[in-house]
Amino acid sequence: MILNDATAEKLPQSAPALPGAHSLFSPETFLPYLTSELGQISEPRAIRTRTVAILSEARTSAMADIVAGFQSHPRAARETVRAIASLTDATVVAIHHVATTILHPQTNPTDAERLAVLAIGGYGRAEMAPQSDVDLLFLTPWKVSGWAESVVESMLYMLWDLKLKIGQSTRSVDDCLRLGAGDITIRTSLLEHRLVCGYATTAETLRERLWTELFDKSVPEFIEAKLAERAERHRRQGGQRYVLEPNVKEGKGGLRDLQTLYWIAKYIHRVDRAVELVDLGFFTKEEHLTFWQAEDFLWAVRCNMHLIAGRPSDQLTFDMQVEVAKAMGYRDQGGRRAVEIFMQEYFTHATRVGELTRVFLVALEARHLYKAPLLNGIFSRRKRFKPGFKMDRGRLNYVDEKQFLSDPLNILRLFEEALRTSILLHPDAMRAVAANLNLIDDRVRQDPEAVRIFLDLLLKHGNPERSLRRMNELGVLAAFIPEFAPVVAMMQFNVYHHYTVDEHLIQCVAALSAIERGEEIDDLPTVSRIMKGKINRRVIYLAVLLHDIGKGRTEDHSILGARLARRICTRFGLEADEIETIEWLIRNHLLMSDVAQKRDISDPRTLRDFAKLVKTSRRLDLLTVLTVCDIRGVGPGTWNNWKAVLLRTLHGETERALKNGLEDLNRDRRIGEAKRSLRHLLTAKGWEPKAIKGELGRHYENYWPSLSTGTQFIFADLLRDLADDEIRIDLHPDVDRDATSAAFVLADHPGIFSRLAGALALVGANIVDARTYTTKDGFATAVFWLQDSDGHPYDAERLPRLRKMIERTLGGEVVPREALAGRDKPKKRDSAFRFPTHITFDNEASDVYTVIEVDTRDRPGLLYDLTRTLADNHIQIASAVIATFGAQVVDTFYVKDMFGLKLHQPQKREALSKKLQQAIKDGTERAEKAQRVLGGSF
Repeated sequence: MILNDATAEKLPQSAPALPGAHSLFSPETFLPYLTSELGQISEPRAIRTRTVAILSEARTSAMADIVAGFQSHPRAARETVRAIASLTDATVVAIHHVATTILHPQTNPTDAERLAVLAIGGYGRAEMAPQSDVDLLFLTPWKVSGWAESVVESMLYMLWDLKLKIGQSTRSVDDCLRLGAGDITIRTSLLEHRLVCGYATTAETLRERLWTELFDKSVPEFIEAKLAERAERHRRQGGQRYVLEPNVKEGKGGLRDLQTLYWIAKYIHRVDRAVELVDLGFFTKEEHLTFWQAEDFLWAVRCNMHLIAGRPSDQLTFDMQVEVAKAMGYRDQGGRRAVEIFMQEYFTHATRVGELTRVFLVALEARHLYKAPLLNGIFSRRKRFKPGFKMDRGRLNYVDEKQFLSDPLNILRLFEEALRTSILLHPDAMRAVAANLNLIDDRVRQDPEAVRIFLDLLLKHGNPERSLRRMNELGVLAAFIPEFAPVVAMMQFNVYHHYTVDEHLIQCVAALSAIERGEEIDDLPTVSRIMKGKINRRVIYLAVLLHDIGKGRTEDHSILGARLARRICTRFGLEADEIETIEWLIRNHLLMSDVAQKRDISDPRTLRDFAKLVKTSRRLDLLTVLTVCDIRGVGPGTWNNWKAVLLRTLHGETERALKNGLEDLNRDRRIGEAKRSLRHLLTAKGWEPKAIKGELGRHYENYWPSLSTGTQFIFADLLRDLADDEIRIDLHPDVDRDATSAAFVLADHPGIFSRLAGALALVGANIVDARTYTTKDGFATAVFWLQDSDGHPYDAERLPRLRKMIERTLGGEVVPREALAGRDKPKKRDSAFRFPTHITFDNEASDVYTVIEVDTRDRPGLLYDLTRTLADNHIQIASAVIATFGAQVVDTFYVKDMFGLKLHQPQKREALSKKLQQAIKDGTERAEKAQRVLGGSF
């Protein structure tokens, strides 16, 4: 039985367990007990085994106390990480005691055998998460003796048997200095060494020699190396503070950034605690409090991650975010999920860590210990500054703080001057701004001069994102536009958005600015032309900046955002028609994207309805620019040629209709134009007049307006002399659309669309658009536009595999429903996202078809399940439009019933909706049960 304080162990923890809560923390009682327990055992292996058993039981009990205390106070991480380090100390002390007094007793050690056991790295700082490594340095005065080797070996065996993750080295003092001089990582770990047990004189010798012979002589080198290491670490982690799955330890604004500041300060001034940086003049008391709060919060997050995962885990993945938010006590509130509130606090702390880093580096520069890279250009110092500002060590600063703060507008003038001169802000100026945001009150927000400065920042200097981002980080943007404050650091919990809402808005402004500078002419010819024309720049820039400020509330963010924008623009004193236009743009900022990506824009009714909503070419141009910037500001890889072609086509068709009249969108006229174009092409290709007449007469009317002449020629070629039992396929890249066009012709039969969709899914093709028709002589003509899983055109070299899968599927050899089940299970990281299914029927969106829109979680077999359900209920599919937003998908079908009519009866639509809902549910359940045994077997 282990000696315990029973009373202490039974009492519930009112705070995280501290050293002393368990007898293991009391060596004066625990070590004699351990010695007595081992007294009757003589065999070394048996001694080690018994030691491990005793310590394992004691550690389990002590760790349970620590974890229980932390879980009752899940944000009090500081006590927890120190308690875990203390528990590790007690364990190492006990093992050292057994190794040196029982296994390898040494009554009169020589000077060379004065072994010290040191904690290094995070363990040396006494900061350990539940699954942290135990980094040990076994230190000897000189060359390691045989006795020391035996002690170290026995200690390691016991530590390993306790299932601890040990990082260890055995070195002499001279070894440490030599290796530390040549390796910055080893030098950093030595910087944080701490004696755990053994001979203190040996550890003290190392400490004195490290400072006098290595650290004091290499300060600039160490600073440069740690900052380079930090820059490379940020690059590996994505270079963004707002990466939506951040690394809590290594990411930008994470724990390692704080530790880097501490390492540098310790290297220079031998500080032991961050609070000493206040007395040394690196931080103000308020900045140290920010350091302390950020560190405590990040450690709380990391400890919870380790406990949830049961292993070392530093990547805050989407599924982990939900679990950590729950563990830390966050709750859904005001239309926002708990996880979104949690991540907003996370990103707020990450931003503050960045601010602390800037302040710290300039303090180093002031001490001539570090020189920042020259970013402002060699001619910066020649610039003339407006009164009240000056160049201060390469950065823009005020001349006199009291005079600077006497006029609140100087805060805005500071950013204007920085943007005008392209010079970075001095941290003293940033400190003054952040500490005096209260000066920006309602009077300042309505001051015409303040508004002029802000609008000039947005419109006058060509790179507004630079000033907007810095204003946002320092709180000025939210102070000047209070309606912006709720979206600062606000996470959007989905796979689609790569940035927080505020960063997304700034990225959108950056995209707009790049277009206006003429940098995107080749990729974005339409909006580049619009921005070079007569466009109200004030309207478009404010609309882009403000279009998502309504997010995070229960109300539709487009409606709320429009209302907030009206309030802001009225306060800014804009003209009435400008305010009305900005309000309309924000209320409808999703309209063009939705129509382009979720509707068949070859349908004249779709174009007519969109033109009626837009009303004028001026609004169409503004909405097009806003839509492009919105999509490009979502994140890398979101914009592609497919979306570009859709939006360009929608803009062009609508622009023509608005200029020529809506009657220009006439179905008969389009049919005539399509037939004429194909006739010319077939003639040029050498077709006989009789064959041309036959091709133009074999299709129903709905075939002609919906396809390009090129696609219609492919079908004409495939249909020539087609046998009843033959399947012909044409697969070629559609470079303009970032997709591969896959055209099929074969004898028509029920469910053909569904079977083709299933076969395509089985060979890894993602369908982004599809059209299917039946000829008057009984053949099905179907064309799909395909991408691979990375959003690139589906590889034409995979045609043989695709053809084989089509044949096996149509022949009944492969049943897609079963074959796809194993591929449909959501990835673990995506499982935390909520995608409630919505199914809508619209008989007004098309003159000919009922439009069914299904909005739900995406999976490879979804389109097959939906189209199979439609086929089973005798619903004819004319076209399908697929819009994917991360793990969410909107599948839109243009359909008729078996008699060629719209679905007019409400009860029929309701019954079909229930069947589609059930198909989605059944597919999800199959995926949960299935094993991925079919992947790659076709």
